[in-house]
Amino acid sequence: MHQTVNAALGINLLHANQSTADRNRAVFDDWGILCLNVMSSPGAGKTVLLERTLAALRLQVRIAVIEGDMTTELDADRLRQHGVPVIAINTGRSCHLDAKMVAGGMHHLEHDYEPADFDLVFVENVGNLVCPAEFEVGEHRKVALLSVTEGEDKPLKYPVMFQEADCLLLTKIDLAPYLEIDLDRIVDNVRQMNPDVTIVPISAKTGEGLEAWLNWVRLQVALRQQAAKAAALEPSCRACFE
Repeated sequence: MHQTVNAALGINLLHANQSTADRNRAVFDDWGILCLNVMSSPGAGKTVLLERTLAALRLQVRIAVIEGDMTTELDADRLRQHGVPVIAINTGRSCHLDAKMVAGGMHHLEHDYEPADFDLVFVENVGNLVCPAEFEVGEHRKVALLSVTEGEDKPLKYPVMFQEADCLLLTKIDLAPYLEIDLDRIVDNVRQMNPDVTIVPISAKTGEGLEAWLNWVRLQVALRQQAAKAAALEPSCRACFE
């Protein structure tokens, strides 16, 4: 069982992680970068989604990726083929990325590149429906993927992932005709956990739903840029009234 509290040391691991995540988010804010944390079970389609996303957006949005895997850089190498910086993090036996690991990836980003050159950082988390949702990494938005092949009950059995998600991508919908699956029931189960989440049915193979996903990403980038501009103007605006 995954433990979030070390009883022997009296340390709440989630609390310690949250402090680091808050610092990471503040750094992303200082850099003017949107961070999206992409999470799912293994095989739901995170990497292929990012491949399609990078191919479509890399000339419009300046993107880097922090890629988490327990071992190997296989997924990182796939994403590097799209000409964007990819920082690989191997977690060893850990079933998720935590804020400290992502802080290390941010350090590499700052050392090897100029953060001001980026608009968006994707964090591709380790494949797992439980732990990644509990440990924030400094993201502004959480993106969860659920493949139609996983069944209708997963939002009810693994509620935290779906409760925390800002956007839920229902993936591999091109396979739905070949499965005994009710897409409406999946959506209903997700809505029970999170009534306000944005749900995008998508197929990376056929391209169905891809533009809706890209538009959601574009909107989040635009909103982050607007927030950064407002924050930059705030001190001068205050000075006007002093």
